[in-house]
Amino acid sequence: MDKIYVKDRDIVVPGDLLAEGLNYLPSGKAFRENEKIFASTIGLINIKGRVIKVIPLAGKYMPKKDDIVVGRVIGISHHGWQIDINSAYNADLNVGEGVSEYIDLNKTNLSKYFDIGDYMLAGIINISESKFVKLTAKNRPYKKLAGGNIIEVSPTKIPRIIGKQGSMIKMLKEESGCNVAVGQNGWIWIKGIPENEAIVARIIKTIEAESHTTGLTDKIKETLKKEIKRGGK
Repeated sequence: MDKIYVKDRDIVVPGDLLAEGLNYLPSGKAFRENEKIFASTIGLINIKGRVIKVIPLAGKYMPKKDDIVVGRVIGISHHGWQIDINSAYNADLNVGEGVSEYIDLNKTNLSKYFDIGDYMLAGIINISESKFVKLTAKNRPYKKLAGGNIIEVSPTKIPRIIGKQGSMIKMLKEESGCNVAVGQNGWIWIKGIPENEAIVARIIKTIEAESHTTGLTDKIKETLKKEIKRGGK
């Protein structure tokens, strides 16, 4: 007898029974054993028709209220924007949280404010029971991130990249002259002269790789000064 034991957006752990019956198809980190489908990792359930998919959460960003994130616009609706925040969870930016001025939705093309592919610095204001993330981007320091480059690091390394009371990221900005916006979701925006953007990107990757070492701040400062002096060559 075919039976499904989970709902879309459920969180599962390894070994959880997801469904029984050959009419269901495993995908992602779900696997079949005889007529049963199980989860092989901690993940988020995604159900489309007969396909049961487990999206791994390990290593993925787990959003929390009041987090600051770097997001990318992946869709536009009549009431706002759909935002990729480097997570298994969906994120939305409502018009009222994206723009301070009054907008006539019947006459205004929302791509004027944020278009597909645009990046933004935004804040998480709510996470619903169904795991939909609500964002805001209308007040400082939130903004559209125009130009520059985006790099990705492990979200778990973000505190080390920021440093105590923002010391590491402040030093990177001051020494390089670049604007740097750090999202707790692991996406970092860097904007400056191209040579310095590349230097800062390399330095941040070094911090990520060596985050466990002592005396890292002094080492990074010395390396950054040398790199900037010789133009990143």
